[in-house]
Amino acid sequence: MRVSDFDFELPPRLIAQRPASPHDAARLLVVGDGFRDLGVGDLPGLLTGEDIVVVNDTRVIPARLAGTRAGGGRVEVTLIKAAGGGAWRALAKPAGRLKPGERLSFAAGLAADVAAKADGGEVTLRFARDDAALAAALAAHGIMPLPPYIKRGPAGDPRDRDDYQTLFAERPGAVAAPTAGLHFTPALLTAVEARGAAVARLTLHVGAGTFLPVKVADTRDHRMHAEWGEITAIAADAVNAARARGGRVVAVGSTALRLLETAAGDDGTLKPFRGETDIFITPGYRFRIVDALLTNFHLPRSTLFMLVAAFAGLDRMKAAYDHAKASGYRFYSYGDACWLERAEAGR
Repeated sequence: MRVSDFDFELPPRLIAQRPASPHDAARLLVVGDGFRDLGVGDLPGLLTGEDIVVVNDTRVIPARLAGTRAGGGRVEVTLIKAAGGGAWRALAKPAGRLKPGERLSFAAGLAADVAAKADGGEVTLRFARDDAALAAALAAHGIMPLPPYIKRGPAGDPRDRDDYQTLFAERPGAVAAPTAGLHFTPALLTAVEARGAAVARLTLHVGAGTFLPVKVADTRDHRMHAEWGEITAIAADAVNAARARGGRVVAVGSTALRLLETAAGDDGTLKPFRGETDIFITPGYRFRIVDALLTNFHLPRSTLFMLVAAFAGLDRMKAAYDHAKASGYRFYSYGDACWLERAEAGR
């Protein structure tokens, strides 16, 4: 398909710069044959006691570092993926002048050598620290890697340490938040469980490429980034049991949906999974396991808007986004949410 089919205009005033307070006070657009304007707090009423809600328990690491080059000059890097042996792939600004072998200093005792350069501002950095020591250094000196449409100063904002982390965050490794999960509060989770719905956890470490616009003209030419994930046998059994009793599989976020679809068999049975997925879902994809999706409003021309168009129908999603814009919904990571049910094939 043409990437331009997934384009739309968005007034900058609708890009959320802070989350709702409390987080479950965000608005919720229910997308079906028509539209219903609810609140995230109404989510339990959309569930039944047979359903299972699947959340992503990845934890965002404070992966952005500001520092200086050995010869002088400022540099900013965002770690995007561990490469083993103390090495990390990273995005650097400015990247053009960096040279392999150059040392970058970020804080007292925290430095890295440029091991390699690639296209698109990407470099490989090598830290002289083991994983535990580097994690401690990032906790002390790193900045939360917010997407560029959320405006912050060079030092970031301490509030984002909590705001950009979901209630379920346990396993460090993401460099972007699974944003649908940001809406959950303890009160909302309690209400979901009181409804009788089961809750299962999986892990998908969200990568920096998740929110980027697609730059090719045809979706067939796009190379999807790979992300590491895990579905335990316990989680798979819980999902399969819910399906067996007639319940729906409700994915909280596109990240949970992508991993569930990666690990599901053609018959819809979920298998344990551990490894990387680069699944790219566009209209025409046959969904095997996910029945409903809680998700935020996504960027134009992004793989995430393509995914929701595949799930609920492109025309329906364009109409839903037009309704959301006209109604003043807040968009993107800190914005409001949609409830989508899977469209029948061809709708």
